[in-house]
Amino acid sequence: MKFFSLNQNSPTVDFRQALLAGLAPDGGLYFPESFPQFSQKEISDLKNNSLPEAGFKVLSKWLEGEMDSSEIKEIADKALNFPIPLRKVGDFFILELFHGPTMAFKDIAARSLALLMSRVLQKENKKAVILVATSGDTGGAVAHGFANVPNIKVVALYPKGKVSRLQEEQLTRVSENVFSIEVDGVFDDCQALVKKALVDSELKNLNLSSANSISVGRLIPQIIYYVYTYAQMPMDTLEFVVPCGNFGNVCAGIFAKKMGLPFNKFLVANNENDEVYKYYQTGVFQAQQTVQTLSTAMDIGNPSNFARILKVFDNNHAAFKELIKVVEVTDLETAAAIKKVYTEQNYLLDPHTAVAWVAAEDGKNDFTKIITSTASPIKFADSIKEYAGIEVDDSQAIVDLAKNPKRKIEIKNDYAELKSMLLSLPI
Repeated sequence: MKFFSLNQNSPTVDFRQALLAGLAPDGGLYFPESFPQFSQKEISDLKNNSLPEAGFKVLSKWLEGEMDSSEIKEIADKALNFPIPLRKVGDFFILELFHGPTMAFKDIAARSLALLMSRVLQKENKKAVILVATSGDTGGAVAHGFANVPNIKVVALYPKGKVSRLQEEQLTRVSENVFSIEVDGVFDDCQALVKKALVDSELKNLNLSSANSISVGRLIPQIIYYVYTYAQMPMDTLEFVVPCGNFGNVCAGIFAKKMGLPFNKFLVANNENDEVYKYYQTGVFQAQQTVQTLSTAMDIGNPSNFARILKVFDNNHAAFKELIKVVEVTDLETAAAIKKVYTEQNYLLDPHTAVAWVAAEDGKNDFTKIITSTASPIKFADSIKEYAGIEVDDSQAIVDLAKNPKRKIEIKNDYAELKSMLLSLPI
């Protein structure tokens, strides 16, 4: 499998090279030259596959010729060793992607990435520093996934005051190979710092890579849960409702469709960071300043993966709208949905899944709607109590994390500070 830079000023690379680099030298995101295909028989044979079985089949398509089947199977079995239940709640199905160790959908891809990266580095006798920017869940999942992995250090940047209490605990109470950096800024600032570091030639000796979904090594494993969902519900009327921030989640779903899965449409749920909703309405994309909302992990004003989505459609707005509908959801609607679903269905939504629920209700039709639930409500106990008046007990999770010492470094939104910190790392 070959990948090229969307900035089109870097050499074509294989999966291994794209995995280790994270970002192309010209600053562009890597994009596949073609999409591996599932045959009709292979799609039929997916029926009732387990999560590791579906994971093995997806990864095998992308890693063919670069990794042995036995290695791929071992990675799938180890990374995907927790359930992702599909529950019927009211008129919709909810795909609970939060039963991994950090209670977020990022566990699926982060654990897969850690094992892929470790295997490649071990073969090449190399070390690496993994850079990740997080709006809340990615950092914790990556920190846990890479915890105590030999020859790898993790540097996770998160915005000051813009992650939940439990998210910060998951970021800052991990193993000694994880360095958590609190940035005085917003997520887009953290992401910009990471991207700048990845292409800084003076940091080349650190062998920097990324664990954000800008990395194909993080993005491709997210395809797995879309394929797994089809394995449980093999029908061509599936419509995925996806709460989106950096747009890696829905991008993975679109990639699954490009591989041959017969999904109907994607319903993208935006919070008040509505730059993609405006693109849907007008055909013009304009990055904007981040607005802080109840669904904090989606507070992103310039989503990186949107460039990949535009490439899928060759920047054709009409083609985009044929497959994707975008709905904007306010904080008031989000809080109301949490209360309504809890009262009527006895089911508690986290704020991000609540955004998707509102979008699903807005887009009701005859198709089977699958809401991708991206995080456990336990991670947002404080905000759910404040905005929806519902008590959520997160005490045990906090107590468990408190057993580990807290480590964090505070910096300004300043690249020189980050660079100095990276150069001082004990490699």
